[in-house]
Amino acid sequence: MGVIKLIQTMKRQALDSEARPVSLKMLAEYLALSPATISLVVNDAPGAKSIGPKTRQRVLAAAKKFNYKPNFLARSLRTKQSFTIGVVVPELSEGYFTLVMSGVEEHLLQAGYLHFLVSHQCKPDLLAGYPQLLTERAVDGFILVNTDLKTPVDVPVVSVSGHKKTRGVTNINLDHDLAAKIALEHLYELGHRNIAFMKAPPNVLDSEPRWDGIQQLAATMGIAMRPELCVHVTDEGWSPQVGYPAARELLASRRDFTAIFCFNDLAAIGAIRAIADAGLRCPEDISIIGFDDIVAASYTTPRLTTVHQPLKRMGEVAGQLLLRRIQNPKEAYPDTIMFVPQLIVRESTAPPANRKGNKKLRPA
Repeated sequence: MGVIKLIQTMKRQALDSEARPVSLKMLAEYLALSPATISLVVNDAPGAKSIGPKTRQRVLAAAKKFNYKPNFLARSLRTKQSFTIGVVVPELSEGYFTLVMSGVEEHLLQAGYLHFLVSHQCKPDLLAGYPQLLTERAVDGFILVNTDLKTPVDVPVVSVSGHKKTRGVTNINLDHDLAAKIALEHLYELGHRNIAFMKAPPNVLDSEPRWDGIQQLAATMGIAMRPELCVHVTDEGWSPQVGYPAARELLASRRDFTAIFCFNDLAAIGAIRAIADAGLRCPEDISIIGFDDIVAASYTTPRLTTVHQPLKRMGEVAGQLLLRRIQNPKEAYPDTIMFVPQLIVRESTAPPANRKGNKKLRPA
């Protein structure tokens, strides 16, 4: 087909909504480029970066001019991929999950992938059933957030806050030993020795590794973890409603402590409210330190001192690694990727009252 005739045909098809769509082959002939080059550019595939910017602009301009749209079904059949990812989370709530998902979604969308997002709410039947349901929908891989895989799957899996060594699964974790170190050293340097500790409920997969790290560091530093000051939260949930009753019950039973190390920021926000309702002040009477550094931590009263967990970046890396494993199935992959925490000091921690020359808290 001559170039002039080809252009005339393509223009007619672009103007005629009922005409056969412009094909990849026709667009390639029009631009005098290979179909592979056209495909890389219009699908924004990773290899498109190797094509010069002027060529990419030509391809995109021609695709727009002739209303060319990639044939997703053909692409899927050719690559044997569905370009969809299954994402499994305990629940859709603010804070931790919001930050992780913002990183996951941003990277998947940039790479041209969609995702199915399901929340199992810690129900055994959903935990067991969702991977099977998503597998039946031909997802190319899974991202798990604070979720254990109960049955093996035949596609790559990346688990954020996963700790089990499982074939085919890459775990993305925080260094919880270092997190315990920077948090306890901060409280210790302020002068706190009588510290209350709030342990996460069992549905939080980071609970045991974080608690182990705290116990080891406390023993090393000579900080006694008195059983009566160790609160083991059993209520499942991701809101201040979990931390509030735990702190309220602790304050009702005793007040011979000067700080509380909470298992996450939402629990810390609940604890600050409980302190205020008990007629006390944070940090003047009791210091509070949280964990995660969610957006709300900068806007509480007082602003929350916390251990920063790079949750958005962890989500981004989860997406990047999963797509790399999908696209390069024979390439070796790590079983664990570790992130470094950072202490963010704000207003909710201060020297204990007796250290500042004030009176000690009276027993409840």
